[in-house]
Amino acid sequence: MVGLMEVYSLLPRTNCKKCGLATCMAFAAAFITREKKTKNCPLLADDKYKPKLAKLMGFEAEFDRAGVTGLIIHPEKCYGCGNCVVACPVNVAAEPTRCAIGLGPETDKAILLVEDGVVKCANPKECRRFGPNKTNCNACIATCPSKAIEFV
Repeated sequence: MVGLMEVYSLLPRTNCKKCGLATCMAFAAAFITREKKTKNCPLLADDKYKPKLAKLMGFEAEFDRAGVTGLIIHPEKCYGCGNCVVACPVNVAAEPTRCAIGLGPETDKAILLVEDGVVKCANPKECRRFGPNKTNCNACIATCPSKAIEFV
């Protein structure tokens, strides 16, 4: 997961306000929450920031791949244990009895499912990290022994 200080260290750190924010730290926070993009910092266009811009653009590509919830699943790391499926509070609320005995829900509201031996995000809009009542839930990440799930 990309951290605030990691993004900040790649910015010009001049606090020029050309992005519309008071400081580069504020820009870094807005970048992580996807409110600002690299194109919003005009100083990054300078050749001396080219390597840093490339790294920041890589982060943007990760954000785009993560979609609306920020959830990224690395299928090459997943071996289908299903811990995340039965730990997800939304999955548990949908079918508590099945999750309690280690089985994934069969409802269309399920977020995570194991298919072909790999976890898949079936219904990202149901994730607690998305929408108006979003939380910083990390039950799927905390229970993943192979670190195949992350949020960006």
